[in-house]
Amino acid sequence: MMLLKLACYSLGSRLGTVLLTVLMMSVSVFVLLSVENIRHQAKESFQQSVSDVDLIVGPRTGQINLLLYSIFHIGVPTHNLSWNSYRMLQQHQDVDWTIPLSLGDSHQGYRVVGTEQQLFAHFRYRADQALDFASGQAFNKTYDAVVGAEVASSLGYQAGDEIVLAHGIADTSFSRHDNHPFQISGILKPTGTPIDRSVFISLTGLEAMHADFPGADTAPNLTPQSVTAVMVGLKSKIKTFTLQREINQYAGEALQAILPGVALSSLWSMLGGVEQTLWVISLLVLLGALIGMVNVLLLSMRERQHELAVLRALGYRPGFLFALLQLEALLITVSSIIVALLALAAGDIWLRQWLLSQFGLFLSESLLQPGMAHLLMGIVLAAVVSALLPAINAYRQGLNLQLR
Repeated sequence: MMLLKLACYSLGSRLGTVLLTVLMMSVSVFVLLSVENIRHQAKESFQQSVSDVDLIVGPRTGQINLLLYSIFHIGVPTHNLSWNSYRMLQQHQDVDWTIPLSLGDSHQGYRVVGTEQQLFAHFRYRADQALDFASGQAFNKTYDAVVGAEVASSLGYQAGDEIVLAHGIADTSFSRHDNHPFQISGILKPTGTPIDRSVFISLTGLEAMHADFPGADTAPNLTPQSVTAVMVGLKSKIKTFTLQREINQYAGEALQAILPGVALSSLWSMLGGVEQTLWVISLLVLLGALIGMVNVLLLSMRERQHELAVLRALGYRPGFLFALLQLEALLITVSSIIVALLALAAGDIWLRQWLLSQFGLFLSESLLQPGMAHLLMGIVLAAVVSALLPAINAYRQGLNLQLR
C-alpha cells in the first residue's frame, strides 16, 4: 500500500508530463483496439453477408467468381443457367425455397438485380436477420423497384420516386431504358451487406424492360429465358452435400453448387494481407507510445536523484526503487487503457449507426471482442518490459546515491 501511495504521489508531482504521456498512450491503445475491433467486426460482417442459404447454384465457373456476382454483385457473369434448370431446382423434392438472381443492368453505378418475392421472404443475413423496409413495400407491379439503404441515401430517393435503369454497367445515354421508368415501391433498412448497394426489380419487370430494347425480340414474352444464379434453401440440412453432388453432376446443363460459408471463408483468406497490414501499423503506433513512456521515465530520473536519495536514507532498499518505477509505468499504462476503452465505448455509441449507413460496417453490442482481453494483457506486459530500463537505472542509482 505504501508503494502505491508513493507511486501516485510521485506521478502527481509531475502531473503535466504524466498526463501528456497518458494521452499519448491512450491514443495508441485506442488505435490498436479500434483496428482490432473493426477487423473482427468486418470479418464477421463479411462472413455473414448471407445466412441460412444452403447452396448457391450457377453456371459452372470458379467458386469465388460465383460467390462474387451472386452475393456481392461484383463482376460480369460469362453466362447464365437456363430457366429449365431453375425450374428443376425449384421443383426438386429436397428444396424448400429458391431465390433467382439475374444481373446485367445498373443504375448510376449501382447493380440492378432481377429477382422474385422470395428474396424478401427467405433471404437472411447476420445470424438469421430478415430484410426489413424503412419505407414502402416489396415490388408488386411489373415496373416497381426496391432500393437498398445506400442507394436511397446517396441518390436522395424516397418511395414513389421514378428511376431509369441502364443496360449493362455503364450508365450512358444510349444504354438507358428511358421508355421504361421504374417506380420505387420500397426502401430497405441498412443491413451492412451488398443488399444496401443494390436495386431490386422483378424478373417480369426485367424481361419487360428488355422487350423492345434495340436488338432484342419485340414479342412481349415475359417468361425469363435464364437467370444468373439461384440461392437454394433445403428442407433438411442433411441433404446439402447430396444435392450439391447431384447438381454438379447434372447432365442437362453444366451447373455448379457451392456452400456460401465455405466460399466466404476462402475469399476472406485471400484478403488476409490487408488485415495483417492494419495489425502491423497498429503495433507500430503502440511501440512508439511505449518508447515515449520509457523516454519520459528516463528523463525524470535526472530530476529525481534527490528524491531517490531521500528514500534510500529512509531505509528503502534498491529493490523498492525498482518496484516503484515499474509500478509508475503500470499505472500510466492502466490509466491509458481505461481512457482508451472509454473513448472506444463512446465512439461505439455515437458512430454505430453512421458506420452502418455510410460504410456498411455493423458493430455488435459487445465492446470487447474475443481475444481483446489477451491483447490488453499483452499491452500491460509490453509496458512492464519497456519500463525495465528506467527501473534498472533507478535500482543502480539506489545502490550509490547519498544525500548531499
